[in-house]
Amino acid sequence: MKVLICGGAGYIGSNMTALLAAEGHDPVVFDNLSTGHRAAVQQAELIEGDLGNYDLLVSTLKNRRIEAVMHFAAFIEVAESVKAPLKYYRNNLCNTQNLLAAMETAGVCKFVFSSTAAVYGIPRKIPITEDLPKEPINPYGQTKWAVERMCHYQSRAGKLRYASLRYFNACGAGHNATLGEDHRPESHLIPLTIQAAMGKRPAIKIFGTDYDTPDGTCIRDYIHIDDLCRAHLLALDKLEASSELVYNLGNGKGYSVRQVIETVKKVSGKDFKVVEAQRRPGDPPVLTSDAAKAKRELGWETEKPHLEQMVASAWQWHSEHPTGYLD
Repeated sequence: MKVLICGGAGYIGSNMTALLAAEGHDPVVFDNLSTGHRAAVQQAELIEGDLGNYDLLVSTLKNRRIEAVMHFAAFIEVAESVKAPLKYYRNNLCNTQNLLAAMETAGVCKFVFSSTAAVYGIPRKIPITEDLPKEPINPYGQTKWAVERMCHYQSRAGKLRYASLRYFNACGAGHNATLGEDHRPESHLIPLTIQAAMGKRPAIKIFGTDYDTPDGTCIRDYIHIDDLCRAHLLALDKLEASSELVYNLGNGKGYSVRQVIETVKKVSGKDFKVVEAQRRPGDPPVLTSDAAKAKRELGWETEKPHLEQMVASAWQWHSEHPTGYLD
């Protein structure tokens, strides 16, 4: 299948592009390179463009004879979304509306959307199932939920077949540890902890040590990037017979901040300073997924569920790319 990967030069998008190519599909990357990396695209065709450019999107969809679109081009920093909400509404919501309009014009109806567990806000129960209320507490989560509703109504109008995939914490390096996580600035716990192990930062901070969890630190659900991307392939296949799919994608098991830190120390063989700090506002003690629906309906299973597997692949990539992507 000819698939347009919006945001295909980013962390998840580049891994998805590589998997599609490996599975015999023909991916085309569409990215403005504002946060992505040209080097991460590897062998796929790269069209440098912005999702705000309707004419370029329509011509790309038509000229490349695109059959499906995967969308990974959102801004993802929760704290930044609170400080600059209009930036997030413009890119995450308005630009996605522009993309869907271009798809409608070009006659492309299959769409796989990168959503987030942030649509649930502070969930009413753990583990989180897809039917829980959607109560996002920041502009990032709100824009993702707004896109989901837009897709829903476009689907009801008979103009879209879509899968909305709500991620928990994607991590690790995929495609045989050749495609890693290189956000600038970085805000995710595993790469930040690896930076401390590599001596790139003086310490790693733990925000809150008095939560009602076994070791007092927050517990989060981590999913290896390879497992995450395989779920997208399965969802794309299922769109042949379905018009609206919604799935949580998580490991189903949580790991604490202290467990992540200790695992990085074990895998790297390095010791580093750990600083205990005050809680951050809005951090729930535990966020874990119930991904039973994806397993049941897609036949999906996580093949790399253990934290040490995730950290080891990330450590390998960072060790082999000490300055990230050189582009």
